[in-house]
Amino acid sequence: MSTLFDPIRLGAIQAPNRILMAPLTRGRATREHVPTPIMATYYAQRAGAGLILTEATGISREGMGWPYAAGLWSRAQVEAWKPVTAAVHAAGGRIAVQLWHMGRVVHSDMGGAQPVSASDGAAPGEARTYDGNKPQETARALRLDEIPRLIEDYRHATRNAIEAGFDAVQLHAANGYLIDQFLRDSSNHRTDAYGGSIANRIQLLVEVASAVAGEIGADRTAVRISPLGMSQGVEDSAPERLFPAAAAALSQLGLAFLEVREPREPGPAERDQRVTALIRAAFKGPLVLNAAYNVETGSAVLAAGRADAIAFGRSFLANPDLPQRLARRLPLNRDDMRTHYTQGVEGYTDYPAAEQI
Repeated sequence: MSTLFDPIRLGAIQAPNRILMAPLTRGRATREHVPTPIMATYYAQRAGAGLILTEATGISREGMGWPYAAGLWSRAQVEAWKPVTAAVHAAGGRIAVQLWHMGRVVHSDMGGAQPVSASDGAAPGEARTYDGNKPQETARALRLDEIPRLIEDYRHATRNAIEAGFDAVQLHAANGYLIDQFLRDSSNHRTDAYGGSIANRIQLLVEVASAVAGEIGADRTAVRISPLGMSQGVEDSAPERLFPAAAAALSQLGLAFLEVREPREPGPAERDQRVTALIRAAFKGPLVLNAAYNVETGSAVLAAGRADAIAFGRSFLANPDLPQRLARRLPLNRDDMRTHYTQGVEGYTDYPAAEQI
């Protein structure tokens, strides 16, 4: 029976524990999406994680819709990420970059043009811009002849990730962003090879994952999905069929691991566990779960064999030494939501480790 504190092999990465740092958008890059020096401090402080998964990182300006989020498409961005990965490695850690295209959630003020998606349509609510929140715009469907260019953007970002010193890449295919927009039938109304049947709707995910794996290696490639609930207006009528099919296709690629983002507010427990169990059966590599777990609930999931590791989010945000605190059952700092997306050190690098208290 595995525990949170046992080592685990995640593809090519030997992790000293099963406590992963989940991707957490923090907004500490520049307006041009270039990482800043305080990001090196922030990630190095959390190097005790079995593996750090960075904040979602844009593959192109077209796909970037979050102010002050980091990118990985330009030379300046690559050079600025190098001190971040070096700091994590110097602290004994391992770090993977999560690659991101936001699709229809991007506003033209951010992406520079009309947003793109699987099909024509708008996300609900408002989009973030440097001038404040604005109504979501109607996205246009990506043309078939544009998909090779999109896949090349992922390849280019992966090559940049290798140069920047990352140990692995995680493909963001969750939370209502572009790949998730292709996966689910509420947002994908295409009638070509990327729409209609489940086999067609998972095609872009498989092609992008294959392209990323072709650059960095399948054993250094991971994927995040969010099969249950609605994310930014995106849902599916049959997640119990769609996501096990996607997991089975990804399993054939030999990926390092698959992360499942479960709902913050779970639905019926039997349904949630049934879908996760179907995904686990379909994916033969390590499975990571993420859903506001704590040491007790995370330990129970591993003990039950439902997953191989747990990704912790907001608790890692506020506790740079989270694995040590969990192991010693020490009290946890509480995160301050007011500082989640501000641009300073407050609520970012100033959360104290237990030994500082």
